Amino acid sequence: MEITTINAEALAKAFLAGAKNLEAKKEWINELNVFPVPDGDTGTNMSMTIMSAAKEVSAMTNPDMASVAKAISSGSLRGARGNSGVILSQLFRGFAKVIAEYDEIDVQILAEAFQKAVETAYKAVMKPKEGTILTVAKGMANRALELADETTDLITFCEGVIKEGDHVLSKTPDMLPVLKQAGVVDSGGQGLMQVMKGALDSLMGKEIDYTIEETPKASAAEGAVSYNIEAQAEQEIKFAYCTQFLIMLEKPITTRQETEFKEYMEEIGDSIVVVADDEIVKVHVHTNDPGLAMQRGLTYGSLTTIIIENMKLERDEKVSAMKEKEMQGEAVASASAETVPAFTEPPKEMGFISVSIGEGINEIFTELGVDYIIEGGQTMNPSTEDMLNAIERVNAKNIFILPNNKNIILAANQAASLVEDKKIIVIPTKTIPQGITALINFIPDSTPEENEERMNSEIGIVKTGQVTYAVRDTVIDDKEIKQDDYMGIGDKGILSVGQDLEETVMEMFAELIDEDSAIVSIYYGEDMTEEAAQGIGTKVEENYPDVEVEVHYGGQPIYYYVVSVE
Repeated sequence: MEITTINAEALAKAFLAGAKNLEAKKEWINELNVFPVPDGDTGTNMSMTIMSAAKEVSAMTNPDMASVAKAISSGSLRGARGNSGVILSQLFRGFAKVIAEYDEIDVQILAEAFQKAVETAYKAVMKPKEGTILTVAKGMANRALELADETTDLITFCEGVIKEGDHVLSKTPDMLPVLKQAGVVDSGGQGLMQVMKGALDSLMGKEIDYTIEETPKASAAEGAVSYNIEAQAEQEIKFAYCTQFLIMLEKPITTRQETEFKEYMEEIGDSIVVVADDEIVKVHVHTNDPGLAMQRGLTYGSLTTIIIENMKLERDEKVSAMKEKEMQGEAVASASAETVPAFTEPPKEMGFISVSIGEGINEIFTELGVDYIIEGGQTMNPSTEDMLNAIERVNAKNIFILPNNKNIILAANQAASLVEDKKIIVIPTKTIPQGITALINFIPDSTPEENEERMNSEIGIVKTGQVTYAVRDTVIDDKEIKQDDYMGIGDKGILSVGQDLEETVMEMFAELIDEDSAIVSIYYGEDMTEEAAQGIGTKVEENYPDVEVEVHYGGQPIYYYVVSVE
């Protein structure tokens, strides 16, 4: 039977089916990652991104097209994790902008929505690379335009689009040599295809479980945000109620309206955060009358995700629990990210947020002046919403974010683009050592712009090495790698491979250290002893007498050693 149009209910089901299919295939997609390291995360990041939107779509009753579009766009935007997740959220964002204007969708509208999706995603990436999810999406969008002139049947249309997507995906190894050498197709592109295929199954009437289960909140070690609760406990609570809600806009809010709304919030409370985009406004305020804040919010649209907490009642319990944890030697930064500290002091000029990966690294960042640590890094990329939550909790006019992982930079940039009441400066640090170097080169008396220029310049000088193990057999950078081999990974590829850990580390140092090198820093992970790390440090000193060596406890998982050479 020919299907020429679908309504909002059918679209919502198709989206949920796509999300479920991606969720089911995420581990398989993780295994497609080029580097055989035990932190393959493309499938996980894409799954968490789309499931954030799926929860919003699933919770809707009698939705219309505009509300489904808003749920898809805003949910994926806030839940976006990693480069692949951010790009996926931008594809959905562009797609949603088109479909929101219609009550029903046909092949012409779908073709237009695919075009807008690709346009939006390409704009979000500073240097788009072909042979990735972007290329697969573009191939499907171009084929959609052709098919829209050939058929009115949505099933025939979608089958043709997916066939082209699979074809483009199969060609990605020819576009990126690193894919061909590893013998895999692009993992992000494969993730996108699973979304498309799940959606098609729904349109064809296949039996699908559309239930979206609630995912437990991540602990700090699994990527949640953390901050110094002691500072919160000592602050006077002037306004009793921490009030948070989302406004689902009836129409885009103007700059003037946003300013007036913020001014009103300042009249009734403090610790105000108002983050607006075309579809939603995220509101946070500490006030003694939450009703006034929500009444004003209702003048712009409908309210959802309302959270009101009595901070005066909760503080004593939190302080008591925190002090007990401190006495037991547990990290202070394990508190829930749900409550924002009440700021009683004027904001300082500059503050720092850093992504970190281990207890020792956390301590180093704190000593270097980081206000707020987001634990995550390699094994769990923080989401855009994690970044926004962290930004809310730093009382500064200018906030520097150090992603310290190339797969987190896009999410940090996306968060920065959503904040208007503070200046957010993302320093594109790709490794922990680059983040440490950036902080060391921060000068409090300089302007934010001067510090940004200095830090960007200095992070390019430090060289990073990371030692882990291989999770599968492969060939990369002309090096044959067997499962369980040790690997030394540099900024641009594999530097050493071997079955002996110490030999692999020293071979990596041989590639990193040259006549200009002066300082070597070694951060040993949670699976290594201080004795072993000091032994590596001694060998480096013996082999390179002109180099100063420092050994620190990092406590990072997955990576036996993270090292820097400057």
